[in-house]
Amino acid sequence: MQIIDGKATAATIKAEIKAEVESMTANGAKRPHLAAILVGHDGGSLTYVKNKVLACEACGFKSTLIHLEDNTTEEELLQHVDRLNQDPDVDGFIVQLPLPSHISEQKVIEAIDYRKDVDGFHPVNVGRMAIGLPCFISATPKGIMELLRRYEVPTSGKKCVVLGRSNIVGRPMAQLMMQKEYGDSTVTVCHSHSANLREECQQADIIIAAIGRPGFVTADMVKPGATIIDVGTTRVPDVSRKQGFRLCGDVDFEHVSPLCTAITPVPGGVGPMTICMLMQNTLAAAKHTYYPG
Repeated sequence: MQIIDGKATAATIKAEIKAEVESMTANGAKRPHLAAILVGHDGGSLTYVKNKVLACEACGFKSTLIHLEDNTTEEELLQHVDRLNQDPDVDGFIVQLPLPSHISEQKVIEAIDYRKDVDGFHPVNVGRMAIGLPCFISATPKGIMELLRRYEVPTSGKKCVVLGRSNIVGRPMAQLMMQKEYGDSTVTVCHSHSANLREECQQADIIIAAIGRPGFVTADMVKPGATIIDVGTTRVPDVSRKQGFRLCGDVDFEHVSPLCTAITPVPGGVGPMTICMLMQNTLAAAKHTYYPG
């Protein structure tokens, strides 16, 4: 059984990005610039944004954080989005989700210039990804594909079960895994209401668990020799930990891991790759890789 180490892989990729940035700036190109808008004081969002700023520093990027209060109106937020759309120095930017309930997340996502949408959530990027055109791919699915590639996990012709159908992970993950230039797999998407879910998983060579239920994938659902990618990051109360909780994945790691050829841990698996892929997308935006001009 091999542990797929997302933390170490992300560190390697960030070093590769930093080397490319230093080469770019030495040749007169401007330093890539990522901006982030954070609305409110949600603890999880604050942590995510802080980690993104630290990743920018590690990659040699310029970063800008716009921190707005919870009572910021939708119109005010859209004005900030428009300013970043128009700022020639900003290569890419994100609006950290979730947003307060009085703001339409979809309206904000659609207001972002798709050429700066390094989160890969804009309908233009989602649509282009679905039909295999160059675009910004959302960070978590992109990070998973990178882990599979770097660990040389066979995907072509393999049966892959994706647990979860969210727009952020499940759906794009399934589309990437079935595309010839990416996974080239036979893909089944399951969710909490799927019939015969256990039997579907038992047939899978690769299970990508993104259903948001701690310990959902148990040993009796896994075929010996399968590869397991655990996207789950649920906070479970744990009084033995300083912060009062621990992160728990969607997979019962203790009992599933002995059956696997390879598996991602939680934490330290998919999570570090998500921010790392955001850095890759920002570098691509700075180089106009997908959208010239």
